[in-house]
Amino acid sequence: MVEASIFNTFWHDQIETNHQEAIFLVLLGFLLSFAFIRMSTRLMRSPKVPWWPGSIVSEGGLHVHHHVFGIVLMMISGAVGFALNGEGAAFDLCGLAFGIGIGLTIDEFALWLHLEDVYWSEEGRRSIDATVLTALVLALLMFGARPFEIGSDSIGILIGSIVTAVFVLTVVAICFLKERVMHAFIGFFIWPVACYGACRLGKPNSVWAKRRYGQRNPSKQKRAEARFRPGRRTDRFKEKFRDVIGGGLGQDG
Repeated sequence: MVEASIFNTFWHDQIETNHQEAIFLVLLGFLLSFAFIRMSTRLMRSPKVPWWPGSIVSEGGLHVHHHVFGIVLMMISGAVGFALNGEGAAFDLCGLAFGIGIGLTIDEFALWLHLEDVYWSEEGRRSIDATVLTALVLALLMFGARPFEIGSDSIGILIGSIVTAVFVLTVVAICFLKERVMHAFIGFFIWPVACYGACRLGKPNSVWAKRRYGQRNPSKQKRAEARFRPGRRTDRFKEKFRDVIGGGLGQDG
């Protein structure tokens, strides 16, 4: 009863009051589909559950990856959602279906990034990172976070809005150039985070470091290499987190 009351309060105060039903269902569909497909892929490889359905392979040996179904589902639900004009329970269900499609697609982010099956390799870990970032962005959108709004009430407000937008996009771009991806994504909605990331050292192999460190600034290059050396405590934590979410490299689920 207490849990139901907490959920009802959350749904009414945070979701219905702010008209965030659709984006909440997108986030819910995304999390549920990602959790299910990760569990499924790990069970496929486990000798303990040989009865679990395997991959979809055509008679010619073509492996149909699940991100294909995710793309199709997003296309259909997105088109129907536009046709419904953002109204009614059917529109909300389109949001749920769209979120499911995102989960199926992002789970194979590394595959369509590298254009080869790297699901269980080191490169495949990027799918876990992409999933975390996607969940963060959807959650921020659900709670009403907006990077900036272009006002047109007066010329002064319009100019201020444009300046703010340029500033936010600039510091976010610097974060990306420094390969501080988490700061960039969160900072797009909460600009102080992007400012912090833009002021910090870039990773030693980033575009920013190659252009502004190296021979131009050897001391900063050394600091960056020391700061982002392999085997750091944060790296070990990330690897353990990835193992928990996505399974270990080359291991059965």
